[in-house]
Amino acid sequence: MDAKVLIPKAGMGITEGTISKWLKVEGEPVAAGEPIVEIETAKAIEQVVAPITGVLAKILLDEGQTAAIYTEIAIIVEAS
Repeated sequence: MDAKVLIPKAGMGITEGTISKWLKVEGEPVAAGEPIVEIETAKAIEQVVAPITGVLAKILLDEGQTAAIYTEIAIIVEAS
């Protein structure tokens, strides 16, 4: 099963986030709960963790790009 990685809601009044730094690259294995990307908002920098164990199959937004909260930024494919 695939999992979507989304820009999380970081607090009241926060409507968007910017990809600050990818901690993993496409094709790299990830473990559930492992930080994979840093998102910067107006109030903080937050690490987003992998929701499942698998492979970071596709990065949809590059570093420096900004998007609304809950925007899909990556896809993780479950390890078989």
